[in-house]
Amino acid sequence: MRQAVYAPQGVVATSQPLAAQAGLAMLREGGSAVDAAVAAAVTLTQVQPGSNDIGGDLFALVWDGKQLHGLNASGRAPAALSLAALTAAGHPPNDALGGGQARAELAPPARGWLPVTVPGAPAGWQDLHARFGRLPFERLFADAVHYAEQGWTVSPTVARRWAASVEIHRELARPECRDWAAVFAPEGRAPQVGELFRNPGAGRALRLIGGSHADSFYRGEIAHALAAYAADTGGLLTAADLAEHTSTWVEPVSTDYRGHTVYEIPPNGQGVAALQALALLDGLPRHGLHEQIEAMKLGFADAHAYVADPAAYPMPDLLDPAYLAARRALIGDRAGDPPPGDPMKGGTVYLAAADADGMMVSLIQSTYQGFGSFVVLPEYGFGLQNRGAGFSLDPAHPNVAAPGKRPFHTIIPGFLFRDGAPLGPFGVMGGHMQPQGHLQLVLATVDEGLGPQEALTRPRWYWHTERQVEVEPEFDPALIEDLRARGHEVTVATDRGTFGMGQAIWRIPGGYVAGSEPRADGQAAAY
Repeated sequence: MRQAVYAPQGVVATSQPLAAQAGLAMLREGGSAVDAAVAAAVTLTQVQPGSNDIGGDLFALVWDGKQLHGLNASGRAPAALSLAALTAAGHPPNDALGGGQARAELAPPARGWLPVTVPGAPAGWQDLHARFGRLPFERLFADAVHYAEQGWTVSPTVARRWAASVEIHRELARPECRDWAAVFAPEGRAPQVGELFRNPGAGRALRLIGGSHADSFYRGEIAHALAAYAADTGGLLTAADLAEHTSTWVEPVSTDYRGHTVYEIPPNGQGVAALQALALLDGLPRHGLHEQIEAMKLGFADAHAYVADPAAYPMPDLLDPAYLAARRALIGDRAGDPPPGDPMKGGTVYLAAADADGMMVSLIQSTYQGFGSFVVLPEYGFGLQNRGAGFSLDPAHPNVAAPGKRPFHTIIPGFLFRDGAPLGPFGVMGGHMQPQGHLQLVLATVDEGLGPQEALTRPRWYWHTERQVEVEPEFDPALIEDLRARGHEVTVATDRGTFGMGQAIWRIPGGYVAGSEPRADGQAAAY
């Protein structure tokens, strides 16, 4: 078990030690928590490939000492992406598929060019720095460039997931995926634990992004190379799509739970699922594991039905007290499979950073599924996310694929307040696990009084679909039997990859206390 890390001035917690150290170096040089977070995020693109990359997306929450700010740095669909284009490519709307179609057919394909949306991470780094940074933007890229060009030694969790991605790539006979192996499996395999890995093309890209304040990525050399590669290999992404990209500063959404307030980024992210589950539980005089799982199911049911790009579909109020009361009434003694309600009537990395002035950052970035689309830009060494796979092919769904639209996103940064004062940033990455991880970490903190490291170390549960629940091997057998007696189909998992990876930093009178995910290679680095 890892011990909590206490820091008098600042701390950076990430899922890979080299990235934590990169962020810590910025704090030592007088940089802000945002400088540290951006440096760590940029470094993670190199030292945790597969989970994130230069061609990914980003969301962040920043406490500046007086106010909490939200940044949505996710990208939008190319102007040429439409249901007609997907149909022409062999992916018709789901109302044309007939009965019995597999769930996978209700979304665009997961690999290749079709699920690629405009990458938002480089713009997100620049926008965060422009508002809250102190050090020169280019300085934040130094460690990442060094590891890309000079190499870094591969850590155990990264190596294991990398090897699994190599096997996935072997099955992809797409021209736009051909260059992935040259960059990420040059020996015909994934690098092994402790092996030195270099990616000089990525170093070139990072130098260009840092030196141009990300302009090269959206309007300069990299943008032109991306557009040309897409045109040559059948992609829909154009220079105009890249040039028109902007991040969006947003107002965080929140709910109260037992004297605490939990903040999330509003849609197009799924943070509202965690908030709804917490709000449902807050209205119960007491709750156990069964009620927690049922509340999470209700949150997911509504999130999957209603979360979409708010510019295209205004979000209904899923946290309205009257609506929550109606949904709460559905939590009974037996495992259920709830449908969405009707509110109209009533592959990711997470990091946290904090500095001596009280600024705290909750940041998450991702290429989505392992190595995203498997589309890699030759000579620039980075892959593109596949967030477009989060769109729906249902013409009547709020999240239906459309030009210039942001898709449903799984990645969510969290922030916790206690009695109206900021406690700190937290997050748990891992697709469908993320709202469940947020829920479990908050409950462990608030209900059990655990510190950040203890809360992250607790055995986790994961609701998959219908009545299927997975738990970690250390889970209390009595709780497992109680769930089974209530109709849950419980499996004790052997692969911990299902349960996500998190970080958390809490403000304390003497500075900060931080925890880092024991299921990953990470570190909380103190200053």
